Amino acid sequence: MRAVRLAVPLVLLALLASPSQAHFQVLLPSSDIFSEPGDAAFRILFTHPMEDGPVMNMGQPVQFGVLANGKKTDLRASLVKGAVKDAAVYSAKVPLRQPGDHVFFIEPAAYWEPAEGKMIVHYAKVVVNSMEKEEGWDAMVGFPVEIEPLVRPYGLWTGNLFRGVVKKDGKPVPFAEVEIEYLNEGKMVGIPAGPFTTQVIKADANGVFAYAMPRAGWWGFAALVEGDQKMKSPKGDMVPVELGGLMWVRVQDMAAAK
Repeated sequence: MRAVRLAVPLVLLALLASPSQAHFQVLLPSSDIFSEPGDAAFRILFTHPMEDGPVMNMGQPVQFGVLANGKKTDLRASLVKGAVKDAAVYSAKVPLRQPGDHVFFIEPAAYWEPAEGKMIVHYAKVVVNSMEKEEGWDAMVGFPVEIEPLVRPYGLWTGNLFRGVVKKDGKPVPFAEVEIEYLNEGKMVGIPAGPFTTQVIKADANGVFAYAMPRAGWWGFAALVEGDQKMKSPKGDMVPVELGGLMWVRVQDMAAAK
């Protein structure tokens, strides 16, 4: 009986000690480099990438577009709504006919997280290179919180260092927290303990952060800040808002020449 009485507090302690799951707005193209004209197919969902789920329900995105050659184009008409286990997700197919870097971006509908008592808005972007004209990869969308890349975010090898500046309202955020997760589809990578799920780093006094990506695939970088204004929850009360500036980066393994 003593062993049974001890087991319950231990379980409760373990639950309390477990970190909350990191939410990531996923915006993934079928490739980050198109050497020839083609169609970029996008998967758009809200999930926990390293744990390969669960997928959370998305509302209708507020913005979905692309910034290329200094011009923004609204792509919301290309969005197609789908579902993963009753959770709403989206997809899109966008033709790439002009050379240069294309910064695709999305502003999702605010997501209510009852476990944390806050609304979440993660502004996400990913850079797709078209026809190998390497111009425009560092262009800023102008989101309230956004990562400015200091490294070209495509054509990267496994182990390369990705660096960026966290900016809020266009200004660097000193010591901003950045969460990083690997898109672990099919749970190909084992997670030996909870802290391995989400890598957590802090930017320096100038808002600059760096991280070396140890495995081929897609990596999500989420710079998190607290919103200046509260937002109404589905319950009708005013709650804090977590703003995230996300950027997705893909790395590849080196292979022997054929």
